[in-house]
Amino acid sequence: MDNLLWMVPVAAVIALVVAAVFFKQIFSKDKGTPEMQAISDKIEEGAMAYLARQYKTIAIIALVVAIIIFAVGFCEDFKDYLNGKVAVAFLIGAGCSILSGYIGMKVSVNSNIRTSAAATRSLDEAFKTSFRGGAISGIAVSVLSLAGLFAVFFLYDIWCDGDMTATLHSVVGYAFGASMAALFAQLGGGIYTKAADVGADLVGKVEAGIPEDDPRNPAVIADLVGDNVGDCAGRGADIFESTAAEIIGSMVIGLAVVKLSTVGIFNNNFIYLPLVIMAFGLIASLVGIFCVRLKDEDADVIKSLNLGYYVTMALVIVTMIFSCYWLLNGDNGLTQIGGLSVTVNWWMFAIAGIVGIALGLVVVYVTQYYTGDHKPVKTIAEQSESGPATNVIMGLSVGMESTVIPVVCIGIAIIATFLLGYFAIDGAFVDSTYKMTMGLYGTAIATVSMLASSAFILAEDTFGPITDNAGGIAEMSNQPEEVRERTDKLDSVGNTTKALTKGYAMSSAALAAFLLFAAFFEIVAEHNGTTIIAEMNQVVLGNPLIFVGGLIGAALVFFFASLAIRAVGTAAGEMVQEVREQFKDGKIMAGEKQPEYGRCVDIATKSALRQMVVPALLPILVPVVFGLLYRYALPTEFQVLAPYAVGGLIMVATIVGILMANFLNNGGGAWDNAKKYIETGAHGGKKSPAHAAAVVGDTIGDPFKDTAGPSIHVLVKLLSTICLVTAVLYL
Repeated sequence: MDNLLWMVPVAAVIALVVAAVFFKQIFSKDKGTPEMQAISDKIEEGAMAYLARQYKTIAIIALVVAIIIFAVGFCEDFKDYLNGKVAVAFLIGAGCSILSGYIGMKVSVNSNIRTSAAATRSLDEAFKTSFRGGAISGIAVSVLSLAGLFAVFFLYDIWCDGDMTATLHSVVGYAFGASMAALFAQLGGGIYTKAADVGADLVGKVEAGIPEDDPRNPAVIADLVGDNVGDCAGRGADIFESTAAEIIGSMVIGLAVVKLSTVGIFNNNFIYLPLVIMAFGLIASLVGIFCVRLKDEDADVIKSLNLGYYVTMALVIVTMIFSCYWLLNGDNGLTQIGGLSVTVNWWMFAIAGIVGIALGLVVVYVTQYYTGDHKPVKTIAEQSESGPATNVIMGLSVGMESTVIPVVCIGIAIIATFLLGYFAIDGAFVDSTYKMTMGLYGTAIATVSMLASSAFILAEDTFGPITDNAGGIAEMSNQPEEVRERTDKLDSVGNTTKALTKGYAMSSAALAAFLLFAAFFEIVAEHNGTTIIAEMNQVVLGNPLIFVGGLIGAALVFFFASLAIRAVGTAAGEMVQEVREQFKDGKIMAGEKQPEYGRCVDIATKSALRQMVVPALLPILVPVVFGLLYRYALPTEFQVLAPYAVGGLIMVATIVGILMANFLNNGGGAWDNAKKYIETGAHGGKKSPAHAAAVVGDTIGDPFKDTAGPSIHVLVKLLSTICLVTAVLYL
C-alpha cells in the first residue's frame, strides 16, 4: 500500500466504468435518416476492410521479429537480454498497440453517424456526442496502455523471481512491440488518408469545381474512411506507444537510481513513481472530460475544450506533487547508504514534473499560433493572391520558422529538469555520478508528468475526425444548411485540436527520446559493470567513427520522410487517374449514374499497404545493421565503439527528427488553415485565384502534416526502443 501501486487497477476500473457510461449514452442515440446510415455503413465497411488487411501485415512482420528475438536467445552471449521473455513481451506490446488502434477506429465510425444525427437537433448535443465518443477512445487506449503495462510488469516480476533488472530488461520488449506496430499503423493510415484526400481535392475541388464532401466525388468515401484509419486508428496506436515506451524508459532510469549504491540502496519507489503518476493522471483526465460542455448554440467550443484541459492539468499537478511526496519523501523513498544519511529533496522532482507539464502547454500554444487564425496563416493566405508559387514559398518559411520556439522551450525544459534532479540529492559522500543519474531521473519525471493527461489529449484528437466525418455524412445526405453549419463549426475546432495534439505528441517525443536514449546506456552500463553516466560520456561526436553514426541517423530521418511523402504522391496519382476516369463521360456530374466509391477505397487500401512496409522497416533494420557492422566488421581495437556509434545515431536522429516533425506538422497545418481562412471570404473567398493557389499549398501540406510528420516522432522513439532491446548485440 505504501508505494501507491494500488492506484493503477483502481484508476483503470473507474475509467472503464466511465467509458461504459459514455458508450451506453452514445450508442443509445439514433443514427439519423436511412441516407445517413447508408453513407456511414460504407465508411465503416471501408475502414474495417483496410484495418483487417493492415493488421494482418503487421502481425506477420511482428511474428517474424519475435521468432528472431527468440532464436538469438539461444546464443550464450545474448541470452540474458534477448530471449523468449523479451519475444513474448514484444508480441504483447504489438498486440495491445494494434488493439488500441482498432478501438479508436471502431468508436469513431460509430460516433460520427450519431453526431451527424444529433446536429439535426442542436449544436450542444452534437458536440457532446462527438467529444464523448472521442473520450471513449481516449479512456480505453489509456487504460489499455497503463493497465496492460502494469499487468505485464507484475507478471514478469514473478517470472523473473523478483529480479528487477531482469524484469525491466524483458519488459522493454513490450515498448519495442508497441512502437513498431504504432509506426506501421500511423504511416499506413497516413498514406491512405492523404492519398484519398489529395485525389478528392485535386479533381473534385480544383478541376470539377464541386464542394468538399460532394457525393458526386468518387473519392469522397475513401477520404472519409481515411480520417478514421489515419487520425483514429493511427493516433490511438501512437498515444498507446508513447505512454508505454515512456513509462518503461522512466522505470529503467529509476532502476539506475536504485542501483546507485551497492552498500545500501534507494528502494523501488523510484521505479514505481511513473506508474503512479500516470494512474492519477487518468483520474484527472476523467474529471477534465466531465467539465467539457456547451451552454448554448453560440458558445465558444474551443473555450469549453480548453477549460477541460486546464482542469485536467491542474489536477495532474496536484496529484503529481502528492505522488512525489509520498514515494520519495523520507523513509518511503530511500534508505541510508553505507550508514551515512542521504537527503533527497522530493519537491525538486515535483517542480521538474511541473516544468514538463508547462512545456506541453507552451508547445500547444506555439502550435496554435502557427497553425491557427493568426499572422503566419494570414500571411500565407495573403501571398496566395500572387499564385501557388508564393503560397508554397511562404508556407515553407512558416514551417521552418515554427521549429525555433519549441526547440528553445524543449532545451530549457531539459536543462531545468536535469538540474532540478541533479541538485535534489545531497550527502557527504554523494559524487557527480549520483547527481548526474538523479538529473536524468528529473527529466524522466517531467516526461511522464506531461503524458499524464494523455486520455484527455486523445479524446480531443479523436473528436476531430468524428466531426469531420459527421460533416461529410451531413453533406452527402443533403441535410439542411443549419445542420451543415453546426458540423462545420465543430469540424473547424476539430482541425485545431488535431494540430494541437500533434504539437503535444512532438514535445513529449522530444523528452521521451532523450529519456530512452539514456535508458539505452543503462543497458550498456549493466552489461559493462559501469554507470549510465560513464557510458553516456563515451558518445563523443568528435570521434570520426561515432560521428558517422550521427550522419547515418540524420540521413535516416530525411530518407524516411522522403519515402512517406513519395508514397502519398504515388497513391494520390493513382487516385487522381481513377476519379478522372469516372468523371470522363460526364454522367456522374449530370446525375445520370452513381460514382463507384469502392474502386477508390480499394486503390487507397492497396497502395497504402504496399508502400508502408519499406519505410516502416528502416528504423528497425538500419541501427541493427549499422551496430553489427561496427561490432564485427571493424578492426578489433575499434569494435568497442559500436554501442557509442549506435548511441550517436540515436542522438542525432532524435535532434533532426524533432526539427523535421515540427517543420512538417506546422507547415502543413498552416497551409491547410490558410485555405480555410480564404474560404471564409478573405482574399476573394472560394473559387477565387487565391483560393486555387491555397488549394495547391494545402495539397502539398497534406502528406507533411498527416503522414510524414506524425510518423517521424514515432520513428525517433522506435529507434531508441529497438536499440534498447538489441543493445547486447553491439557489446
